[in-house]
Amino acid sequence: MLLIRRAADQDLPRIMLIYNQGIEDRIATLESDVKDLSFMREWFGKHQGRYAVIVAEKDGVVVGWASINQYNSRCAYDGVGDLSIYIERESRGKGIGKRLLNELETLGRDHGFYKFVLFTFPFNGLGQGLYRKAGYREVGVFQNQGILDGNFVDVMAMEKQL
Repeated sequence: MLLIRRAADQDLPRIMLIYNQGIEDRIATLESDVKDLSFMREWFGKHQGRYAVIVAEKDGVVVGWASINQYNSRCAYDGVGDLSIYIERESRGKGIGKRLLNELETLGRDHGFYKFVLFTFPFNGLGQGLYRKAGYREVGVFQNQGILDGNFVDVMAMEKQL
């Protein structure tokens, strides 16, 4: 059985491991350096209250996580959240992302968000499939938005009104 719950300090090693898999696989983020627990503790400290972190736990082990991140520090954007979802390699494509996304949207509405945005690589078909099925629409593609491993990478923006 899959349990979706708010993340706790003791989840940080698994959250870090899953995030580092996403970094290493080069499919989900422009980050190129794996993260350590110090980085993750600082990140987690900024994700309390309405900027939530949730985890998917299966048989007592965290297999995925998701977060609502600050989109922009200007008060005009307080109702817009940026989201992240990461699933461990062995558990991808099994519906865990959908469960996390549904819970994130509920938390977002409960905390006054009216819109979620996300940024994904155009070649991340698995992620885009999840978001499209959940009603997210493509806003556009930023060409040469970042550099990863010495190469320019395009980034697709998607959004959903909550």
